[in-house]
Amino acid sequence: MSLTLQPVRVATGSADEDGRLVFADGRLIGVLVQLSAEHGEIGGQWFMEASFDRLDGTEHPTFQDLGEAKRWLARRLTPDVDEQDETDAAAIPP
Repeated sequence: MSLTLQPVRVATGSADEDGRLVFADGRLIGVLVQLSAEHGEIGGQWFMEASFDRLDGTEHPTFQDLGEAKRWLARRLTPDVDEQDETDAAAIPP
């Protein structure tokens, strides 16, 4: 499986506009958005704004960086992965 991140501006209605379209083998599977300083100590981290296909319905985790996001995505998209393993991602607080 090949994961590709494509830079994009996302109209979130907030200062969180720096985003990445996430493709797996050429198919759009998600949208990551970098959180702005408005989010305090988690500003600069990446948030799973939207997800599709096998990722749809999962929690919307945050990641320290794009490398961590790609590792999490690869685990989620690889068969035989325990879907309860959330050790590298934390849900964003409401």
